[in-house]
Amino acid sequence: MLDHQDVNTATFYVAVLLGGNEVRAWAKATVLMKEYTTVARLFAATYGELRKFLRSSQAERIIAAGTLARVLGTQRLRETGALRTAQGVYEAFAPRLSGMEREVFLSVHLDGKNRVISENEVSVGSLTSSLVHPREVFSAAIRERADAVVFVHNHPSGDPTPSLDDLEITKRLVAVSHLVGIRVLDHIVIGAGEYASFHEKGLLDNT
Repeated sequence: MLDHQDVNTATFYVAVLLGGNEVRAWAKATVLMKEYTTVARLFAATYGELRKFLRSSQAERIIAAGTLARVLGTQRLRETGALRTAQGVYEAFAPRLSGMEREVFLSVHLDGKNRVISENEVSVGSLTSSLVHPREVFSAAIRERADAVVFVHNHPSGDPTPSLDDLEITKRLVAVSHLVGIRVLDHIVIGAGEYASFHEKGLLDNT
């Protein structure tokens, strides 16, 4: 949860995105931060959801800012080098995914040295589940010439314990990975201040 200073800082920059630090922009930014509570949740909002509060041009600015933040996040991952541990994956993606109201499933593409090539947002689901199709996951990985993938998704409940759906989805993805020759290194479930790693729990061996 953001403290008061963090909220004021976030509200200020959202107001700038909306058209400057004037009273009307600040008022709208305040409404948005009360509605979404975090910048991550705000940036995950759809254009249609934002249009309930904003003019079309303002909604487009928020969408553009969210897209740019994701691009910069991917670039930062590339610059920091290899993803070597589940803890490292958690630290890289928790700021974006933790606390979101919908499940977001990401496939992170890695080269032969486990360095990040790119990431693919496979699915944005409801509060309880995401639909993840192996075809979409591995077509993107093949296109990027990935040697391996790490799957990352969040649990809006805050409890990172893998669900039956998580286990079934991972089982399907691992089966396809053997066919296409792309290694699945881990599946990280992000909760509230903690994570669950399929690799660390030995669940990849059981899929």
